[in-house]
Amino acid sequence: MYAITGITGQVGASLAEALRATEAPFRAIVRDTAKASRFVHAAIAELDDTPALTRAFEGAEAVFILLPPLFDPSPGFPESNRTITSIRDALLASRPDRVVVLSTIGADAPHENLLSQLGRMEQALGELPMPVAFLRAAWFMENAQWDIVQARDTGVIDSYLQPLDRRIAMVATRDIGRLAAKLLRERWEGVRVVELEGPVRVSPDDVAASLARTLHRDVVARAVPRDAWEGRFREQGMKNPAPRMRMIDGFNEGWIDFRVGAVKGETSLDQVIAALVARDGISSG
Repeated sequence: MYAITGITGQVGASLAEALRATEAPFRAIVRDTAKASRFVHAAIAELDDTPALTRAFEGAEAVFILLPPLFDPSPGFPESNRTITSIRDALLASRPDRVVVLSTIGADAPHENLLSQLGRMEQALGELPMPVAFLRAAWFMENAQWDIVQARDTGVIDSYLQPLDRRIAMVATRDIGRLAAKLLRERWEGVRVVELEGPVRVSPDDVAASLARTLHRDVVARAVPRDAWEGRFREQGMKNPAPRMRMIDGFNEGWIDFRVGAVKGETSLDQVIAALVARDGISSG
């Protein structure tokens, strides 16, 4: 039996699909009973509730950890630090045979940024006594969902990633789920790091071209000037946009990237965008 956190999100849903395909039993760890009813085996636990989380992990052969995304953290990341401590303590108490942790490209970046939350998690969970695998995933292709309506209505998408023709590592959540399912079944010693990106690297221009093909209309990418980022993010309700801005800087300046040797996924950007458009019922031109 595997215990799975974050199962109601995109990565978790892909992992659940991959586990069902192999008939591997798993326990979904969710926050409320309404979501628990969707699964054969489920446990109710908040990730900050260490006793409940310990009970949810107990008896699991392997545990999958997904730190909830926090895009507007307080300075010093106290929210994620608290959750990481709870997860660590629950794993120490429940002692599964092994742990697979969803991490990120940039977890080892030399400058503090939004992704440093995952770097802190790697440091904390890397000291556990059982084998731990950190699955560092690239920028999610599914982030293009926020561009679809603007692309359909105006033929333009705004991009913070720049220059517009620069390709970076991106990956589909479906491929993350598949690899996570594979890692849960494997055995190893100590700490391992597995980096995952898609079959090819992707630029903002590539995203625009893929949207154009799916929506059957012209679409172009437009760079948002760096000096406009903070104002835009604050207008969106962010109180502390600096970590997010530094993350984007990391991609644009090249200090957030994978080393040579990342695992390649199979799902293309066109497949992801077509699925997003179909899922959201967005009509094309």
